Amino acid sequence: MSLTDPLADMLTRIRNAGTARFDKVDIPASQMKISVARLLKEEGYIKNFKVIKDKKQNVLRVYLRYDDHNKPLIVGLQRISKPSRRVYTAKTDIPPVLGGWGVAVISTSKGILTDREARKQGVGGEVLCSVW
Repeated sequence: MSLTDPLADMLTRIRNAGTARFDKVDIPASQMKISVARLLKEEGYIKNFKVIKDKKQNVLRVYLRYDDHNKPLIVGLQRISKPSRRVYTAKTDIPPVLGGWGVAVISTSKGILTDREARKQGVGGEVLCSVW
């Protein structure tokens, strides 16, 4: 099956799994998805992730995190840059997400970084998605 936007598929699977209160969700793996999952783990939005080796394509298993009232910590996921409309930002124009409460994931020349890391390193790039 061919997907037009694999990253949007990943975000939708995580959003749906959180709504359904699943403990984990399996996603077809790619290097970009693994980098985004690493950032989500570092920011505390997910418990953990692991890559399961497969004969066809590796699988990225994401373990979701919930609060004390069994509500997912990921309240919202939004794909910003899409295949039909790419969104780029300069290092001085990186937008804060919800006044700094959320995280923007940016693809830069130094790898996939959060908005805070991109500002700190002084690089801009393609704004992939926002998480809050």
